[in-house]
Amino acid sequence: MRLNSRITIVLLVFAASLPFLIHFAPAARAANGSAPAYASNGDLLPVSDYREWIYLTSGIDMSYNPKPADMTTFDNVFVNPEAYRSFLATGTWPDKTMLALEVREARSKGSINQQGHFQGTQLMGLEVHVKDTARFPGGWAFFSFDSPSKNGTLIPQGAPCYSCHAEHAAVDTTFVQFYPTLLTIAEEKKTLSAAYLADEAAATQSK
Repeated sequence: MRLNSRITIVLLVFAASLPFLIHFAPAARAANGSAPAYASNGDLLPVSDYREWIYLTSGIDMSYNPKPADMTTFDNVFVNPEAYRSFLATGTWPDKTMLALEVREARSKGSINQQGHFQGTQLMGLEVHVKDTARFPGGWAFFSFDSPSKNGTLIPQGAPCYSCHAEHAAVDTTFVQFYPTLLTIAEEKKTLSAAYLADEAAATQSK
């Protein structure tokens, strides 16, 4: 009877504290840490922590068209950690990969800087490239964000970015040729695309 009384007391204490525990429990996150998650209308849910992902590269005034941009900007690329670790092992991207491309203003005047450019605080654009083979034709999709805290809108499959990546990307429709620490891994693993190798061969012949 004494043991049963103690069990009863413990259960009563637990029941009384349950609302407190639920109230302070951490909010649920997407499965597998930084895996993509979607709204009911197909939007990509916010990726506000993408700057805590693995940094891959930066570019300045990069363009895949001959016409130069109207203003100087930086772009920075980040990838979710799970995908990065998989790429190191295999030389290609696993399902549920997410690559975030942010565009920031380039500034030349500020503090003690006298030459060159540095990145300003203004975020001018954000896109996320998602690999979800069960969801998208071809396995990949692009989403455009007005803000890291808002949902991302799906860029239609007929947009030029899809064909450009398919025809010129080094690995699995991604521009690994611009990610210096990953390009060597893809070369070692022999995962470079035929399209990229053809582009490189043509560029070598034209020199």
